Amino acid sequence: MRLTAVFQKLPEGYAAFVEELPGANSQGATLEEARANLAEAAVLILESNRILSKRSLAGQEVIREPLALSVL
Repeated sequence: MRLTAVFQKLPEGYAAFVEELPGANSQGATLEEARANLAEAAVLILESNRILSKRSLAGQEVIREPLALSVL
């Protein structure tokens, strides 16, 4: 699966977000900085979601398994 990064040129630099991942937003003075910051934001969102899920399901019987997605 591939995600879509969107960059918007602003007077201060670039704003960025991932279309398919709500909450993954960032910015940078340059396009390169915005790209790096956005990649970090996406990883942090995924890691945070995993932690929150584990906490909310603590003590419950669940099945966790890898999920492979085909390209959309």
